[in-house]
Amino acid sequence: MLEEFGPSLYVADGPRVPFFGIPYPTRMAVARLQDGSAWVWSPVALTPELARAVDAIGPVRHIVSPNKLHHLFLEEWAERYPEARLHAPPGLAKRKPAIPFDAELGDDAPPAWANEIEQVIFRGSMSLEEVVFWHRPSQTVILCDLVQRHDPADFSGVKTMILRLVGVVGEAGSTPREWKMTFLRRRPARTARTKVLNWKPERMLIAHGECVQQNATPILARALAWI
Repeated sequence: MLEEFGPSLYVADGPRVPFFGIPYPTRMAVARLQDGSAWVWSPVALTPELARAVDAIGPVRHIVSPNKLHHLFLEEWAERYPEARLHAPPGLAKRKPAIPFDAELGDDAPPAWANEIEQVIFRGSMSLEEVVFWHRPSQTVILCDLVQRHDPADFSGVKTMILRLVGVVGEAGSTPREWKMTFLRRRPARTARTKVLNWKPERMLIAHGECVQQNATPILARALAWI
């Protein structure tokens, strides 16, 4: 269920979930922190097999939602790991009061993972404020919906046409076109983009589509050039 993506960083693919009629693939990440605990990003549907694989990484201490859309499976993870702290992106705790969040993410990483994982919020959108992470040990930038690179072979007919129209297919994948339009203030997003590109990531891990294992910085720069 979990595959090594880079040093101390693992990924697992989950089931597809419907999003405006399109079956979106899902993906999560787990980082092993220096204290031996597990940091879980954007968790997918929890199964006994996945729980055993995550437990083998270390005790789950942190569960992170990167944006307001990725919350479907948080409650089951919080129930399975009651000692873990649940971290919300800006606005999600108010939007989903039933989810027992412990903290809201900001531009500065909490002390629990600041020495290993940095973060920044892409602001300026009316609907999509996403927290992007930089896993220093593996030189990996971790993005959720901000960059999508769907495999056209995973879809057919009109669904493939829709994904091409919104600009999220293959190596030319970027931010969905309809979300680009919600960034009415682009200066904060440009500031975040500069910080992300200054990390000079070698790898890029994304939730939807093909990840990148080498030379990720220019690929990411092209994907975010619209900002």
